[in-house]
Amino acid sequence: MIRSFQLAIRSGERWASAIRYIVCLTCTFQAAEAQEPAPSPARQQLIVVIGAPGTDEYRTTFETWATRWKVAAELAGADCTVIGESDHSASDLEKLTSAIAASLAVEMTEPLWIVFIGHATFDGRTASLNLNGPDISAEKIAEILRPAKRPIAFIACASCSSPFINALSAPDRVVISATKDVNQLQYSRFGDAMSQAIGGLDADIDRDGQTSLVEAWLFASRRTAEFYSTEGRLATEHALLDDNSDGKGTRAEVYETDRLKTNIDNTDQLDGLLAARWHLIRSNEERRLTSEQRQTRDDLEQQLEELRRRKDKLSEAEYLLQLEAVLVPLAQLYESLDAPDLPTETQKK
Repeated sequence: MIRSFQLAIRSGERWASAIRYIVCLTCTFQAAEAQEPAPSPARQQLIVVIGAPGTDEYRTTFETWATRWKVAAELAGADCTVIGESDHSASDLEKLTSAIAASLAVEMTEPLWIVFIGHATFDGRTASLNLNGPDISAEKIAEILRPAKRPIAFIACASCSSPFINALSAPDRVVISATKDVNQLQYSRFGDAMSQAIGGLDADIDRDGQTSLVEAWLFASRRTAEFYSTEGRLATEHALLDDNSDGKGTRAEVYETDRLKTNIDNTDQLDGLLAARWHLIRSNEERRLTSEQRQTRDDLEQQLEELRRRKDKLSEAEYLLQLEAVLVPLAQLYESLDAPDLPTETQKK
C-alpha cells in the first residue's frame, strides 16, 4: 500500500486519485445514481434580494440573475425566498429582516444563503445595499445575523460591497463581495457570472459532479476579468472571498485552477477551505451523506489539507503513514454508504 501511495504522489496525482485508490482497496462502489438520497432533517435555504434597480434596463438584468438563483434552488431542493421582485406595499427592508429572522429561528447545520443583486453605495463611513424603500447598511446586516446558529453564505453582487467582508466575517460563514474596496463604485457585472456558475457544472473545476461555492466564485471572478480584458477596459471590480473569519478576504488571483498557488506565502491565512465544502446543488453521492457524515468527511479533508501543508517538514515514511491514517477512514465512510442494511438482533429473533 505504501509503495502505491509513493507512486501516486510522485506522479502528481490529486488527492481525489489517492482517495479513489484506497477506496478501491476496501470496498466496491455501486453507481451513486442507483441509491436514494439520504433524508435530511433540514433543508438549505436561499434568500435572494433584488435591490432598487434605478432603470428598467437594470431591473431586467437583475431579475434575470435572480431567476437563475431560483432555478438553482429548485434543483437543489432548497427553500427559496425572493425579495424585491414585486409587491412593494411593505418596504423590502422589513421583508428582508423578517425573512432572515425566520431562517435563524432554529439551530441547524444546513446553510442559509443570502444573495444580494443590485447597487450599493458608500458615504465615506457606511456601506449600504440599495433596497426598494430604506437601504440597509453592512452594520445593520451584521446585527441581524449576530444570533445565527447555522452556517451562512452572504454574497454581495454589487459595487462598493467590500465593507461587508469585514462587517459580516464570522466563524462558519462565507462572505463574498464583488469589489475589493469602496473605490470600485461602478456597476458590477460579477453577479451575472456568479448566477451562471451556481446552477451548472461549467464551474466544476475538480469534476466531482457539483459546483462548490469557491468554484463558483473563482469562475465568476475569472469571467468578470475576461470581460474587461476583452473590452480593453480597466477592471473596476475584483471580487473577494472570506471564510476564515479574519475579515480580510482573498482574491481569485492567488488561485491556480481551484488550489492556492504554490509560490504564495502564508497560505494558511488565506480563504477558500470552507467555501470548497459548500454546494447549493449537491451531487447524488453528496446527497446520500447525512449531515453528520458530511461533517466527518469535511473534518478528514481538512486534515488532508493541513497534512499537505506540512509535507516538506515530514520524512516520506511519516508523511505516508499520516496520509494513510486519514484516507482509510474516508474510504470506510464511503464504503458504509454502499453496505447493505444488516438485520438487527431484534429482527433476527
